[in-house]
Amino acid sequence: MKIAIIKERKNPPDRRVVLSPKACKNLMEIYPNLEIKVESSDVRVFTDDAYRNEGIMVTDNISDCEVLLGVKEVPIDYLIPNKKYFFFSHTIKKQPYNRALLQAILDNQIELYDHEVITNTKKQRVVAFGRYAGIVGAYNGFRAFGIKYNTFELPKASQLEHQKALIAALQKISLPAIKIVLTGKGRVSNGAKEMLDGMNITEVSPDDYLNKNFDKPVYTQLDVLDYNQRKDAKVIDMYNFFNNPTEYKSNFMRFAKVSDMYFACHFWDKEAPYLFSREDAKSADFNIKVIADISCDVDGPVASTIRASTIAEPIYGYHPQTEKEVDYKDADAIMVMAVDNLPAELPNDASVGFGESFAKYVIPAFFDGDSEGVLKRAKMTEKGQLTQEFKYLQDYVDGKE
Repeated sequence: MKIAIIKERKNPPDRRVVLSPKACKNLMEIYPNLEIKVESSDVRVFTDDAYRNEGIMVTDNISDCEVLLGVKEVPIDYLIPNKKYFFFSHTIKKQPYNRALLQAILDNQIELYDHEVITNTKKQRVVAFGRYAGIVGAYNGFRAFGIKYNTFELPKASQLEHQKALIAALQKISLPAIKIVLTGKGRVSNGAKEMLDGMNITEVSPDDYLNKNFDKPVYTQLDVLDYNQRKDAKVIDMYNFFNNPTEYKSNFMRFAKVSDMYFACHFWDKEAPYLFSREDAKSADFNIKVIADISCDVDGPVASTIRASTIAEPIYGYHPQTEKEVDYKDADAIMVMAVDNLPAELPNDASVGFGESFAKYVIPAFFDGDSEGVLKRAKMTEKGQLTQEFKYLQDYVDGKE
C-alpha cells in the first residue's frame, strides 16, 4: 500500500502536515507492506531533508500512491482522479465557498475522507487540532491584553517554536488581579487551560469566581450548565441541554459582570442560545475588555465576533454601542482576537500531535479490514456519489441550497 503526504497549496500557505518524519518512519516499521512518499514542499514545517533523513522518499510525483493525506482543501486543479483523499474539506456544513470543490471530487471519482468526521465507535472525533487552537488562542489573548493596556509585549506565536516557548514567554509577564473566564470542557478549552496552568494562574470554582475577590489573577472553566439555564428554571443535566437547546437561555452575563478577559472555547450549536448578545455588550454591567474567541463563530454566540481575524492581523476592536468594528486602541472598544486557523501558528507541535492520533486510529484501519468502521464512517464520497451518511449534501452539491 502506498500513501503520500501531499503539498499544501491553499493560500495563505499552511505549514502543518498529517504525519511528521518520525511518524512516517515508525509506521513503515510497524507495517512492512506500507510505503510512504512525501511530495516536495518548501513551506512545510518539516523540510524535505527531514523526511529524507528518516528514509522517506521525497518526490514531485505521487501519482502511483493510493491514499493522499493533506490538511487543508486541495485546489481543484490539483486533484488527482480516482484517489482516496484525506483533508479538511469544509463542506459538511454546506459551506458555499467549497461547493465547487465537492462537485469536482465527485466528478473525479475521488473517495473523500474528511478529518472532521473521523470518529470512533461512539462517534467521538479521534483526530483534531483543537487542543492547539486552545494553546495558541490563550497565548494570543494575553498578547492582546498586553497591547490593549500597554503593559507588556509578547512576540507573535508564529515566531516561537513550540508550546514550551509560548509558556516560557507568558511566564515572564506580570498580570494584575484580573478574572478570566473560559467556556467549554473539550479539547480547545483544555488546551487553553494548559496555558493558564503553565502560567501558574489559580483556578477557582464558578461560585468563588462570582462571589469572591482575589488579590491575584484567577480563572474559572465553565461547562454548558454553568452559562445556560432552562427557561422554566428546572435543573436537569447537560444531555437535556444538548437534546433540547431551544428550551434554554444564557445566564453568562453574571460572569461578564465580574470578568476582565474571556476565552471562548466552547462548541456551539445554532439552536443553542447566544452567550451574550449585542444588547448585553452595551450594558454598563458588561465588564469584559479582551475576548479571545477561539471557537470563532462569526455573527454567532459571542456578539463581538463580527468577523474572523487573521494570523497577520489577529486583533480588532468592537464598539459595543455602535456594534461596529473600530480601532482596537479605542478606549471604548472590546479587543477581539478571532483567528480561525490558530493551530497553523504552532505547526510543529500541532503536526506531531495530530499525526500521533492519525497513526493510532486511522492507519490501522487500512490493515485490519476497517474492523472498527473508522474509514466507513468518514467516507463522504465513493464512485462519484455521496455515501449514505452524507446524502444530506445532495441539494448543496446540486446548487439548490
